[in-house]
Amino acid sequence: MRPTAIDWTPPERAQGEPRPPAQWRRILALFRPYAGRLTVVGLLVAASAVVSVVSPFLLKAVLDTAIPQGRTGLLSLLALGMVLAAVVNSIFNVLQTLISTTVGQRVMHDLRTAVYSHLQRQSLAFFTRTRTGEVQSRIANDIGGMQSTVTSTATSLVSNFTAVIASVVAMVALDWRLTVVSLLLLPVFVWISRRVGNERKKITTERQKQLAAMSSAVQESLSVSGILLGRTMGRSDSLAREFTGQSDQLADLEVRASMAGRWRMNTIQIVMAAMPAVIYWAAGLSAAGGAPIVSVGTLVAFVTLQQGLFRPTVSLLSTGVDVQTSLALFQRIFEYLDLPVEIAEPPKPLTLTGIRGEVRFEDVDFRYDPAQERPTLSGVELKVPAGSSLAVVGETGSGKTTLSYLVPRLYDVTGGRVTIDGVDVRDLSFDTLARAVGVVSQETYLFHASVAENLRFAKPEATDAELVEAARAAQVHETIAALPDGYDTLVGERGYRFSGGEKQRLALARTILRNPPVLILDEATSALDNRTEHAVQRAVDTLAAGRTTITIAHRLSTVRAADQIAVLDHGEVVELGTHEELVELDGRYAALLRREAPEPAAAAPEPAVLGHV
Repeated sequence: MRPTAIDWTPPERAQGEPRPPAQWRRILALFRPYAGRLTVVGLLVAASAVVSVVSPFLLKAVLDTAIPQGRTGLLSLLALGMVLAAVVNSIFNVLQTLISTTVGQRVMHDLRTAVYSHLQRQSLAFFTRTRTGEVQSRIANDIGGMQSTVTSTATSLVSNFTAVIASVVAMVALDWRLTVVSLLLLPVFVWISRRVGNERKKITTERQKQLAAMSSAVQESLSVSGILLGRTMGRSDSLAREFTGQSDQLADLEVRASMAGRWRMNTIQIVMAAMPAVIYWAAGLSAAGGAPIVSVGTLVAFVTLQQGLFRPTVSLLSTGVDVQTSLALFQRIFEYLDLPVEIAEPPKPLTLTGIRGEVRFEDVDFRYDPAQERPTLSGVELKVPAGSSLAVVGETGSGKTTLSYLVPRLYDVTGGRVTIDGVDVRDLSFDTLARAVGVVSQETYLFHASVAENLRFAKPEATDAELVEAARAAQVHETIAALPDGYDTLVGERGYRFSGGEKQRLALARTILRNPPVLILDEATSALDNRTEHAVQRAVDTLAAGRTTITIAHRLSTVRAADQIAVLDHGEVVELGTHEELVELDGRYAALLRREAPEPAAAAPEPAVLGHV
C-alpha cells in the first residue's frame, strides 16, 4: 500500500524508550560485523590475564623458596620470568588497544553514515519541522559523545572481566579464606555503581538536549542571515545574553554529570585500597597469637593478586557507569534511525529512458497533516503535454508551491496520483525522477565552495566547456569571467557574494547542466527588481525551450505566454486556460491581473503600512 499521509513524531517526543534487552541487542549488533577482530581481542585479553597472574606465583616462590634457601640460580630465573611476564603483557595490551580502537572507530563511522544516510531519505516535512542545529547535534555531539564508550568499552569489559576471573581463581588457589573476606563487599559495590549509572544517564539526556539547543542557536544566529537579522534588529546583545544563559546551563549540567555519584565511587576505591591493610592486620594478629594463617610469600602473593583484582573490579564498575550513561546517547541516535521514511523508493522501481515529459495531476488531494480539517490541495486535475508550459497562479496560501513539490516527490499525494509520461511518480526510481525533473526555486542555495563546484553539483563529470556553455545560456558567464578567480571564485556562505539575480542565474546554469525534460520554476523571479528580472527571465526562457515547464507565478506579467494558466483557490483549480481566455472570462485571474496593474499616480502618496507588501 502507498503511504497516504505524513505522520511524523518529532524525535524529542518519540514514543517511550525501547526495552533494555532490545536496546542492548541493537548495540551489540553494531559490533557484529567485526566479530573476527573482537575474537582476536578476546584471545589477547585472556592471554594477558593469564600472564598477569603468573607474576604473584613467581613472587611467592622468590620469598618462600629462592631467598630463604639461597638458590641464586632459581632466583635469577624467577626474576627473569617476572620481567618477561611484564614485557609480554605490555605487548598484548598494545595489540588489543590497537584492534579495539580500530573496531570502535569503524562502529562510530557506521553510526555516522547510517544516521546521515537515513536523514537523506527523510521527506521535506521532516526538515521543515526540525531545527538544523538539532540534526547536527545528533551526528556531532551524540555520536561523538559515545566515542570513548564505543572504542574502549568492549575491550575494557572483556579484559577486566577476564582479569577478575583469573585473579579470583588464583586467590582461591592460594587461600580460600582470605578470598572470601576480600569478596564480601563486592555485591554492595555493584549496587552502588548501578545507582550512580542511572543518575548519570538522566543527567546525560538533559545535557545532550541542551547541547542540541545550543547548536541550533549557534547555527541560526551565526549564519549570514542570522547576523544580518540580529544586526538590523538591534538584537546582537540580547542574542549574546541568551547564548550565555544556554552555555551557563550546559556548564552546570557538565558539572552535575561529572560529580554524580563521585563520592560513592570514591568510597568504593577507599574501601578496596584499605583491604590489603586489613589482610596484613589479620595475618599479623594470627602470627602474634602463634598460629600464622599463611606463609609470608603466600601473604605477599595474595595481596598482589588482590590488588590485581581490585583494579579491574573498580574499572568494571566505572565502565558499567559509563555504559549506562552512554545508553542515553544510543537512545537519541536510535530515535533518528527509527524515524519512518515516508517517501521511499518502491521495491521494484521503474527506470524510464527517452522521457518526453508529459505531466498529469489526476484527482490529486494533499494534506500536510492527516488531522488537517481542510486539504491543502483537493481534486486537482491538470494535464501538461510534453514540451508545453503551465503557469500556476493564485493568492498566497492557495497551494501553488505544494502542487509543484508533488512532481519531484518532495511530498507524496494523499489522494489521486501524479504521472510523468503516464507512469506514477511513486513507481519511478529516485534516479529517474532526479534526471526527469529540475527545480529552480525563489530561494537559491549555493554551497560555500567555488562557482565551478556549485555548478558541478548538478553534473560532477561536466567539463569546463560545459560549465561555460551552461553559464552563457543562463546569461551569467560574463559576470563569472569578470571575477578575479573566474570559475574558481568562492561564492561565500549561501552565495552572499552574489546578488539575487546572479544567484538565480547560477541556479539556472546548474539546472541547464542537468538538462531535465521537466522543469519546475517556483517563483524564480518574484524577489528581483525589474531589470534583473528581465535578465533572469531571458535565461529562464532559454532553459524552458523545448521542455515541459511548470511555473509557479507571483508576477502575472511573467506567465502571459504560457500555454495554460491554472488559477488555484484554497487548493482547487477554479480556472484554466490561456491568458486571453482567462481575461475574457473576467474571473479570478482577471481580478489578480487588475490588482497587479500599476495604479494612477495620486496627488499625495499615503504612508507605508508596516507589514504590507
